[in-house]
Amino acid sequence: MTDAEIRAIILELIGEIAPEADLASARDQNDLREVFDVDSMEFANLVIAIHDRLGVNIPEAHYNQLFTLAACRT
Repeated sequence: MTDAEIRAIILELIGEIAPEADLASARDQNDLREVFDVDSMEFANLVIAIHDRLGVNIPEAHYNQLFTLAACRT
């Protein structure tokens, strides 16, 4: 899967969790919580959705490292 495909999937998942989000405003280094007004519960749901959709194991200790699109793809 390419970086662009992963980015698109993450944006799709954000759109499901925060339907009012302006996904076109997403920039790789911006804090997803601020840009999309995502609270801590929605962010946890996003991490779980990434795990479910992409099949990657994300330890809870690493959740605080996933606040940007760039970080979610590494």
